[in-house]
Amino acid sequence: MASETQISLTIEGIRFGYNGSDILENVEFEARSGELIGLIGPNGSGKSTLLRLMNGILRPKAGTILMEGRDLNKMKVDEIARVCANVPTEFNEDFNLSVQELVSLGRYPFAKGLWWDSTEDEGLVEAAMRKYGVHHLKDRRFSELSSGEGQRVLLAKAMVQCPRIMLVDEPSAHLDLRYKLEVMEHLREMLSGNVTIVIASHDLNLLAKYCDKVMILSKGKIVGMGTPREVITAEMVEAVYGVEVAIIDDGDGIFAIPRRTRRKGT
Repeated sequence: MASETQISLTIEGIRFGYNGSDILENVEFEARSGELIGLIGPNGSGKSTLLRLMNGILRPKAGTILMEGRDLNKMKVDEIARVCANVPTEFNEDFNLSVQELVSLGRYPFAKGLWWDSTEDEGLVEAAMRKYGVHHLKDRRFSELSSGEGQRVLLAKAMVQCPRIMLVDEPSAHLDLRYKLEVMEHLREMLSGNVTIVIASHDLNLLAKYCDKVMILSKGKIVGMGTPREVITAEMVEAVYGVEVAIIDDGDGIFAIPRRTRRKGT
């Protein structure tokens, strides 16, 4: 990534915790426009918490988060939503909206009045539903969908938000192999619009294949950041996950093949 590329997200000295116990400690990194950054780490390492801090749902105990040079704590909710789209692992559907209605909510931050269903909005919603393969479900209730279908609907909703920053939590958690690859390919396509995408996932191989950079969290601290080849090494995976792996490089990318867990005392 060229050095002159705009920095879209800056995390400086972030500390956060619950009930007096820190979950994240002195987390710092920068993300540039057009980068796809993968966030990996064991359960409880702070991945989802860090995403919630970056989208303003949580506020840090210490440190600063800058979104396009602006202090996130000084931005209003609608200001954040016009820049940043959030794709959670799950969505609590209390209002029994249809798929089309839910995807259309992605245009809400740009509403100039009571309604936001302009011709442009309708076109964006239609295109996003087709891109993520949920157009045929547009009249179904979101609560009736499978987990995989619901995840694709949430990605379509984020797409119509036309974000410059996109935060995605476990995008492939409920998807079959084909849709895992398709979703990641769609996200990479979005980078051409100078979007910054941060993805938290347990799927090391998927992130190694598609991400420009990978960041590893362990016990609330960043222990590695760089290209997949630089970061996803046998030594790093064993140190962070306690699992012995074989790293295979086929020239097009790397793959981590689990071999055995590291036994205590060895």
